[in-house]
Amino acid sequence: MEQGLRARLRAWRERVLGLFSNDIGIDLGTANTLVYVKGRGIVINEPSIVAVNQKTGQVVAVGQQAKDMLGRTPAHIAAVQPVIDGVISDFEITSEMLSYLINKAQEGHTKLLGPRVVVGVPSGITSVEVRAVRDAAKAAGAREVHVVEEPLAAAIGIELPIHAARGSMIVDIGGGTTDIGVISLGGLVTARNVRIAGDKFNSDITTHVRNESKILIGAKTAEEVKIAVASVNRSGTALEIVARGRDLATGLPREIIITDEDIRNAIGHSIDELVEAIKEVLELTPPELIADVMQKGIYLAGGGALIRGLPEFLSAALGVPVIVAPDPLTAVVRGTGIVLDDIDAYREALLKTDDELVPTE
Repeated sequence: MEQGLRARLRAWRERVLGLFSNDIGIDLGTANTLVYVKGRGIVINEPSIVAVNQKTGQVVAVGQQAKDMLGRTPAHIAAVQPVIDGVISDFEITSEMLSYLINKAQEGHTKLLGPRVVVGVPSGITSVEVRAVRDAAKAAGAREVHVVEEPLAAAIGIELPIHAARGSMIVDIGGGTTDIGVISLGGLVTARNVRIAGDKFNSDITTHVRNESKILIGAKTAEEVKIAVASVNRSGTALEIVARGRDLATGLPREIIITDEDIRNAIGHSIDELVEAIKEVLELTPPELIADVMQKGIYLAGGGALIRGLPEFLSAALGVPVIVAPDPLTAVVRGTGIVLDDIDAYREALLKTDDELVPTE
């Protein structure tokens, strides 16, 4: 009775506060940050890059504008990624980036109170890292901050039955990390976070081109090549793209043709490591949940899910159906939006810091 009354009072309080503040969901990714505003949907999808003037310490640009500066800035301006492998590496710059994104998301819709924010983070991060995310969002103007692990957020976003006593498995291949999780009864039963994702594939491509063609290409070019021709399985039609870089022998500009076969050779080892990581999670999963996964399949989310032939390759390697989630790039941020709609229903899924876990007298 008392618990029911508290729940109703909490719901009434949230409705009243909602009249005076915005609800914002953020997928704080290594490569891109997506922002969802309740009632308006996904309003921002920008690279997680900040350009900083090292002489004055001032932020020059954020997001796409900062990404356009990569490799093109003078010595005193540095384009940096404040989130490395899903973890905040520079607190002040992350706060600046979040402040910019939150303010941009609220342009023309500013309310009296600061927004309530739900942030998606990689699984397995420490209590200290959770606190850093929360503090960065509060420093950016958030009134209330909740943190949810990305595999759970992605599963919620693609409407898997996470509260049911059935196993659901999701592999979220992001920019800096891949989150692998088996979910049942509203929580992660087994999970693993590995640094084999979009940035690692880009690095593999850069290394392969340097070793095989003696040409140095930038990270941005490697990303463009990956999107254009990356394919895990051979198909009937060969894919190719012209890439430009610096000849390591002469130091002069040079262009080459890169094919899908080149990319398969470049990222093949990393894909094999990803398969092994998924197998390790399956080995630690209880047999009853394994049966559910075999029946329902493994869901792929994140930008890496769009690599051609990856679902078929994983399905053959694991012996389990593999399904690409609808609109995999936005699965996590859509999940944060659903959590915002009913915080109480997902409260057990939210991460807590050590000080919140200490029982009060």
